[in-house]
Amino acid sequence: SSLSALFSSRRNDTSVDSLSSKIRMSEVLFIGWSKIAPLHFLCNLLNSYIFFIWCGSSIFGANNQYTKMNFPSELKYTKDHEWVRIEGKCAYVGITEFAQQELGDIVYVDINTVGKEVPQEDVFGTVEAVKTVSDLFMPITGTIIEFNKKLDTNPELVNSDPYGEGWMVKVDLVDFVQVDSLLSADDYKVEIGRSC
Repeated sequence: SSLSALFSSRRNDTSVDSLSSKIRMSEVLFIGWSKIAPLHFLCNLLNSYIFFIWCGSSIFGANNQYTKMNFPSELKYTKDHEWVRIEGKCAYVGITEFAQQELGDIVYVDINTVGKEVPQEDVFGTVEAVKTVSDLFMPITGTIIEFNKKLDTNPELVNSDPYGEGWMVKVDLVDFVQVDSLLSADDYKVEIGRSC
C-alpha cells in the first residue's frame, strides 16, 4: 500500500492513546522508508554510473582521439596547424592530421603565391572544405618555389595522406633560425590539447 494509505489508516484508529499513536507513526515512517530507500539508493547508483560513463567517454575518449593521431617526430609544427619538413635548404609545408580532420572533406587548395617570398605567419593560400574556407599561414619566411600539382585534381590527398602525397608547397628557406621557433611533435600535441 502507499504511504498515504498507511497514514490514513493510522489516523482513523481512535482507540490508542497519544504515546501509542506516536509509536505507530514511527513504525509507519520506518516501513514506508524501508520500501522506498532501496529504490532511491538504486536510482542514485544508476545515475552515478551513467554520469561516470558519460564523463569517461567525453574526457578519455577525446584524449584517445588525439593520442591516436599521427604527428611524425621528424617534422616541425605551428600553432596554426601547419607542418614543416626540412630538406637541405628547402622545406615542404602542409597541414596536420588534426587540421584536416577538423576541416572535413577538402575540395580545393588555392595557392597563388608561387614565386613570391612570403614572411613567417603571413597567408600563403587557402584550403577549402565542404563547409568552410581556411587561410594557410607561412610557418617560416621563404620563397614558394613549387605547388603540389596533384592537389589540383586530387585535393582529398590532404585528408588521406597529409604528411605525404598531401603536401602543399615547397619553400626555399630564407632564415633557418626561424626553424627553432617551431613546435616539436610533443609540443604540438600539448597545443591541440589546450585548444580542444
